[in-house]
Amino acid sequence: MYTMRGQAEVVATATVVVVVVVGMIRGSEKEVTWCVARSEAGAMALEAEMDQVCGSGDADCAPVQPNGLCYLPNTLPSHASYAFNSYYQRSNANPAACDFHGTATITILNPSYGSCTYPSSISTAGGLISTPNTGGGDGGGLNPPVVGSTVPAIDMAVASHLCHPLLLAVCLCFVSLLF
Repeated sequence: MYTMRGQAEVVATATVVVVVVVGMIRGSEKEVTWCVARSEAGAMALEAEMDQVCGSGDADCAPVQPNGLCYLPNTLPSHASYAFNSYYQRSNANPAACDFHGTATITILNPSYGSCTYPSSISTAGGLISTPNTGGGDGGGLNPPVVGSTVPAIDMAVASHLCHPLLLAVCLCFVSLLF
């Protein structure tokens, strides 16, 4: 038999559990970022880095080809920004994947415009690629995939959001047991 005091303690405990769960959910959300060409980057450097990332197939450069949704404006910085961002998103927004020998930078401002939408996650960029090389050398900051390796095709950011409803359901079950 519950007393008023017992019910108040149960409600207080349930409230604390819900507040903690909501805090965990909000704390796990990742800020969306994009990788774009630096405004001061030289044309030759941008072209070399864009040729590398597009030529390797590690970035989706089709939208910056003639008739692509991001072809206009037909400028090297615009095309390089799209290619750099595609690679960056496919690298799980790893900050090391947005350097390109100092020609790129990370931004929180969405560079999308008109019908040109810049990818903002692995899933919108077409999938995960190998982790970029951060050790320097002459690899252009890129690592080719290891032959015979398997790369998970799941977007962990999406997977973590699928866990939130499950976590909330577990908490609600816990709260219902208290009553």
